[in-house]
Parts: sequence; structure tokens; C-alpha cells
Amino acid sequence: MKHYRLMVVVCSFVAPVEAASWVADARGNGMGNTGVTTADFLLAPFYNPALTAVYRDHDDFGLLLPSVNLNVRDEDDTISIVDDLQDEIDRYEASGGSVDSATIAQMNRYLDELSDNAPLSVSGGIGVAMAIPHQTLAMNVYARGYVELFAEPKIAANTGNSAAAVQSRYEASSVDLLAFGYTELGVAFAKKYEFLQQQFSFGITPKYQWMRTYRQIASVKDFDWDDYDKSEVNKNALNLDIGAVWLKDVYRVGISVKDLFNHSIETFDGQNHYQLDTQVTVSAGYVGEFLSVAVDVDMTKQERFTGKNDDTQFVRFGIEGNAWGWGQLRAGYEIDTENTVDDAITFGLGISPGDAVSLDIAGSYAGEHQLGGSANLAFTF
Repeated sequence: MKHYRLMVVVCSFVAPVEAASWVADARGNGMGNTGVTTADFLLAPFYNPALTAVYRDHDDFGLLLPSVNLNVRDEDDTISIVDDLQDEIDRYEASGGSVDSATIAQMNRYLDELSDNAPLSVSGGIGVAMAIPHQTLAMNVYARGYVELFAEPKIAANTGNSAAAVQSRYEASSVDLLAFGYTELGVAFAKKYEFLQQQFSFGITPKYQWMRTYRQIASVKDFDWDDYDKSEVNKNALNLDIGAVWLKDVYRVGISVKDLFNHSIETFDGQNHYQLDTQVTVSAGYVGEFLSVAVDVDMTKQERFTGKNDDTQFVRFGIEGNAWGWGQLRAGYEIDTENTVDDAITFGLGISPGDAVSLDIAGSYAGEHQLGGSANLAFTF
């Protein structure tokens, strides 16, 4: 049951803001989370605002409604073990401490398992966009939201299997939860230029950001995912994305600078800060009628929560086969050079009958304890 409650908590971070994820794009997610040179004009603000002006001759309007994404990394089954431990504690306390020694030993084993567990990490989001391509100035109005959640068990030392020792141990053990919620609303502007017979597109996205942090430290006995919002801290800010793409026939080279101005927001107790750092990504792409290939490389790392060793910096590869605009198959590979996140294989499927309505789904796999999924529904006219 707590598995489903966790998913509800993640969704509740982003649902009230009607926004989209850190890149909740099933096409890009299926291609290894690439998109700085290969995203279409409708998804452009999520990757590179310059792509807002890169569209087909018959494109007059685009609507993304919505895109969603969820990724869970639970290497050591922390969710299940906490759930099982709480069930055993409830049984023990309901009996007044008179349960058999096997139950007491089982509680201690659960605590031993949690003491060695890696932190649980969950991220997700939801998004919308409306694009109006035009040769004078292309525009895309979008909103996106995003959440990252980390939960780390803090387990007291094992002092024996007696009822008193185990009860004292679980009462002294806790789960430390940290979360960051993020929402932005922006407008991407872009225009194509020709210089020395070379074609370039430049884009800029002014945006407004809402940032929130949450911190909960509760005993392992009483820990509840639903209590995350009792420690909310808010911060709002203006920011800017910029990007450029060089286009030569089916070949592309691009650069994207996201969040030009760094921001930091602390937790309510001042013990942790979340760093929203500037992210610079360079990309090379091949976009043909039947085949697209992309390589995206982060030139900067994302620090995220201070003191949590959760920095990330990615190299991404993606490929897409397109069956005459009606169906697409996608695959990709993603490497975190900071080794915070395991290397992931991605895969995706697109269905676009008549090239007017597009339904995209994608998944990622990095072992049975790190899974992700996303979906898009888009309309282009």
C-alpha cells in the first residue's frame, strides 16, 4: 500500500501547479533523454529554446497536453522493508510485547537490512506547452514542474535480540526525507538566420520559477510519506535559458544553457540546501526522414542537495527509426559520469496517425530496482 502512497505524494508535489517535469518527454526519454538538437518545436523549451524555430513547412500550431514522467531508484527495497518493519512493530506493540522471539528477531533483521541500504530516490513531473511557429519569430508558451525526493534510513546500532534491546533500537531509528519541488512558467522565443550560407537558430526563454524544499525526520516506526508537507519552504525567482543550433542538411550541432542564474534554497531547519545550478549541454544530431541519432553531453554537473553526494552529470545517446511519420521506435543509453545514478537503457514507441496526433510512451531500465516511465500526448496542425 505504501508503494502507491509514495507515488501519490510525488504527484502531489507537481499537480497543483499544472506544470511539467524536468524533462517529461517520452520521445526524448526513449532516446536516452536526448533532445538538445533533436527535440521538435513543441518540446523545444524543455531542451533548447533555439529549436522553437526549427519546424516543418506545414507546421502552424502545436499543443502538448500533457507529458508525464516518473523514475524510481530503490536499490535495496527500502520501501518494502520499511513497510514490513512497521507491520511487525504494530503486531509487537498490539500484543503488549508478548509476541514470540521469532517476531522480535525478524524486526532486528529488518533493522539490520535498513542500516546498510542506499537512499531511496524518486523523481517525476508533468508538463504542457503551446507552440506557434513563425518565420518572423517562433514562440512556445509552456509550463513544467518537477520533484526530487530522497529518503535515507538512519538506524541505531544492534545491541542484541532481546525484546527490550530491539524496541529501544527501533525507537532510536529514523528515516530522513529530503525533497525539492520545482515549477516554472516561461515563453521561448527563437528565430532562424542564414550567415555565409550556413543556417543557425538562436533562442531565449525568460521564465518564472517557484521552488520548494521539504524535510522530514521521523522515527522508523512513525514515518509516513503523507507528512512531507509539514516543513515546506518556498522561494520564487526569475531565470533565463538560452540556446543555439547549427543546421546543415540532416546534421545539427547545438548548445543549451539552462538556468543562466544560479539559485539556492534551504530546508526549514537550515541543515540542507538545494542548488539549482546552471546546466550547459552540447549536442550533435542527425535528423533524417527515416532515422534520427543524437549525442548529448553535459558540460556542467548538477549539485542538487548539499552534503548528499547526489551530484549528476550525463552523457546520453539516442536513436529513432521513423516509419513514414506514422510510427516510431526509439532506444538510448544514459551514463552518469558522477556515478550517482546507474547507467540506464531506454526504449520508446511513438504512434502518430496522420502526423496530427502523437502518442509517445517510453521506459528506462537500470536493474530491477531503478525503473522509469513517461508518456506524451501532442497535437500538431
